[in-house]
Amino acid sequence: MSDNSKPVSADLSSAIAEEIRGAIISGQLIVDARLPSESELSQRFSVSRSTVREALKRLAAQSLIRTQRGASGGAFVNRLSYEEARAHHVTTSTLLLSMNGVDFATACAARFALERACAALAAEHRDAQHIARMETEFSLQNQTSLSDEAFCASDVRFHRALVDATQNPVLCYQMAGAVEAMQPLMNMLTYNRRSREGILLQHEAILDALKNRDVSAIEAALNTLCKETLDLAQTMR
Repeated sequence: MSDNSKPVSADLSSAIAEEIRGAIISGQLIVDARLPSESELSQRFSVSRSTVREALKRLAAQSLIRTQRGASGGAFVNRLSYEEARAHHVTTSTLLLSMNGVDFATACAARFALERACAALAAEHRDAQHIARMETEFSLQNQTSLSDEAFCASDVRFHRALVDATQNPVLCYQMAGAVEAMQPLMNMLTYNRRSREGILLQHEAILDALKNRDVSAIEAALNTLCKETLDLAQTMR
């Protein structure tokens, strides 16, 4: 579809949403601040109220604002949580990888380099909950009847638990693009050729190393997983 075929109202609502978004990011509009009414925004931007409503829908879809009904209602700046932001981050990362033709080796190298960077913090801050989550996934992965799809999903959850063990919300958010976007795409390409036994061996090594707070052993296991994945990709060419 050409740019000329896009409705003018869509362009206007996008521009209005972007201006309000900029005000939120810059701090001009703070958390819980009430936005001007639809009527006021309509007058300010010289557009119809329907165009304003579309702009507000765009902001709500990004979890930047929330709406409340009643006499004291309206649109308010939302406090964006890391969990909400993570979902957007995963979607964006997945689209960037799939649409821009990032080659397998590049994605694989980045994904494991980022996870290795988590090893020290994970070893330092892990608790019983993180160990239990990884043990649950490791036990599931040992089931011979587990489908390839279920094994891949468990693989993602296992590595997500390792990252969560850092207990650093900023790092966990940043890593979502690697673990929850890159890892599934890599799994889709290799799941029917890779050795479950080899993966389980390294997962066991990671789990034992995390229990013992052994950073070097965690990094070594991740290095092995990276090499085995890259070697497998070579055979698929």
